[in-house]
Amino acid sequence: MNFTVLISVYDKEKPEFLKAALESIWTNQTLRPSEIVLVKDGILTPELDRVIEQFNIVAPLKICKLEKNVGLGHALAKGLNFCSNELVARMDSDDISCPNRFEKQIRLMTDQPDLDISGTNIAEFHNQGDKVCSHRRLPSQFAEIKSFAKRRNPLNHMTVLFRKSAVISAGNYHPFFGYEDYYLWVRMLQNGSVIANIPEDLVLARVGNNMFARRHGFRFFKQELKLQKKLLRMEFLNHREYIRNIFLRAFPRIFPVWGLKLVYKFLHK
Repeated sequence: MNFTVLISVYDKEKPEFLKAALESIWTNQTLRPSEIVLVKDGILTPELDRVIEQFNIVAPLKICKLEKNVGLGHALAKGLNFCSNELVARMDSDDISCPNRFEKQIRLMTDQPDLDISGTNIAEFHNQGDKVCSHRRLPSQFAEIKSFAKRRNPLNHMTVLFRKSAVISAGNYHPFFGYEDYYLWVRMLQNGSVIANIPEDLVLARVGNNMFARRHGFRFFKQELKLQKKLLRMEFLNHREYIRNIFLRAFPRIFPVWGLKLVYKFLHK
C-alpha cells in the first residue's frame, strides 16, 4: 500500500541528526514509503541543504519550500496538502524510526479500516549517545485512549500514521506552539475518529539535555492555559477536569526545572 512520510525541518536542526532521521525512514526500513514530503520551514543552512540534496538522489523526495519560518503547525498544514497518498506517517527531523515501524503500522491500518490514526510507544535517548534513558508508553485501546486524552496527549506525535482525509476533515494542523498535535487529536476525537497505539517502541526520540528547560517557563504556562480553555469550550473537558489539568499541567510549567522533572516522572509512571 502506498503511503507518504511527512517531515518538517528548520535552520536550527543539526545536519547529522537530519541525516540519521532520513536514513531511518528510507534506507533502513523493511517497508519503504512511496514518497517523502519534506517541508523546509524557512531558509536552511548550507549543511542541511546538502544533506537534503544527497538524500534526494536515492529517495522519492518531494520538497515544500516556505520562504520564512512559520512554525510547526503551519509547516505541517502546508506539507499535508503536498502529500499524494491517503496514508501519511509523521516523522521528526531528529528522531529515528525503527526498521519495522512502517510495516507494522501499515498492517494495522490495513487490517482495521475504521482506524484513523495509529501511534506507537517511544524510547527516549540523549543527544550524546544511543543509550535509552526513558520510555513513553501510552494506552493502546481506543476506550483507554479517549479517557487518557482528557489528561495528557494520547499519541507520540513523531510516531503517528494517519488517514489524510480524517485530518483534513478535522481542520488540519493549526498553529499552536507546543500543542499543534494534541489540539489536532482532540478535534479528531470530537469528529469521531478512532485511534490506536501499538504497544511497542517503534521510534527512538532524541530528548537532549535541555528537554525540561524547553518545556518550562511562562510562555508554556500561557499556552497550557490556552489549550485547557479551548478543551473546556469544546466540551471535551468538564469543569472538574479543567481545574485538575490547570494544577497538574499548567502550574508545573513555572516550577523550577527540578520540580518539572518530578512532575514529568510522576505523570509518566
